[in-house]
Amino acid sequence: MDTSTIDQEYGQLQAEFQDVAKSVQALAEKMQAAEQAADSNAKEWLLDLKGIALDIKDEQMQVNVLLQAIHGFVQNAASQMPVQPMQAPAAAPAQAGGGGMFGGFLHGGFGQAMMAGAGIGLGDNLINSIF
Repeated sequence: MDTSTIDQEYGQLQAEFQDVAKSVQALAEKMQAAEQAADSNAKEWLLDLKGIALDIKDEQMQVNVLLQAIHGFVQNAASQMPVQPMQAPAAAPAQAGGGGMFGGFLHGGFGQAMMAGAGIGLGDNLINSIF
């Protein structure tokens, strides 16, 4: 298992979600400017954009739930693995929760983010600030 690839892909996912948030915010700002310029359609478009932003937020929350479930599955599988009779060399740092096959995954950037409850997504603050 290549934990650096998992961490890299998780970072890319976070970056993509941030790009979506920036795009939604930029479009909302343009629509707010149109509304202030008395464009009769702008208010309706803003409401449509708010609905889209809420749909994106729901999708991102579901991705977070999926990532948490995958992390929980791996963490559970790692805790149920039998202890290996051969111990790591004394110079190797000990890892809480075990090392082995899943140790790198659980202690890598992705695993630590999941344990900290890190989420990715638009978030209520962004949606409220836009609308």
